[in-house]
Amino acid sequence: MKKLIIINGPNLNLLGKREPEIYGNQTFKDYFESLKHHFEGIELEYYQSNIEGELINKLHEIGFSYNGIILNAGAYTHTSIGIGDAIASIKTPVIEVHISNTYSREEFRHKSFIAPNAKGIVIGFGLQSYELAIRSLL
Repeated sequence: MKKLIIINGPNLNLLGKREPEIYGNQTFKDYFESLKHHFEGIELEYYQSNIEGELINKLHEIGFSYNGIILNAGAYTHTSIGIGDAIASIKTPVIEVHISNTYSREEFRHKSFIAPNAKGIVIGFGLQSYELAIRSLL
């Protein structure tokens, strides 16, 4: 059985409340339950932290034993060389995910420190971006 994890970074714990015009009205908890139901044949886990070092620690912890990581590092995507380096240091493939189209937003969101070390990127398809990333790993 494939073992995948979704890792969300800062402020993504506020999905459903935060800027619904960009991120929608559904909580990630509710969406994650629907993903688990849709992908019953895989072991799917979820982790979220607002703290950069905790995200790096999680990548180190699972980066040699899981079949795939779906990572939405939020704003850390555009600022964290450390998260980019952590991805380069592990063996598990990482798919970078963004709910919004980061290229249609502020210019600082056009640079990713994750992308050079990711297997692929899915951006701009709302919460469905996570489903597309899972499918890419199966």
